[in-house]
Amino acid sequence: QVQLVESGGGLVQHGGALRLSCAASGFSFSSYAMSWYRQAPGKERELVARISNLALTTNYADSVKGRFTISRDKAKNTVYLQMNSLKPDDSAVYYCKVFTLGRDYWGQGTQVTVSS
Repeated sequence: QVQLVESGGGLVQHGGALRLSCAASGFSFSSYAMSWYRQAPGKERELVARISNLALTTNYADSVKGRFTISRDKAKNTVYLQMNSLKPDDSAVYYCKVFTLGRDYWGQGTQVTVSS
């Protein structure tokens, strides 16, 4: 079955950095685009970054452009989100997502908290 397991979240100071990982299994990883979303308390879940199946194309929310980088490692079936220059507004639960087998699959999420 499709599984997505995020890790790497934590507490960091304003201006700090974190790298999130999402380990994928149960589907052909190199065949599908992967995305990172985030959801802060009281807000809707929003798309943060997306990477195409062969990593030829990446897209970012305006709020994270120039600070976050999405990448993937097909040998490890893992997608990453490098987050630099973190701000308190980046605090949220971060989820990875894949659309495969006709539906969206989500990980359990990893909490990122940025202190001011």
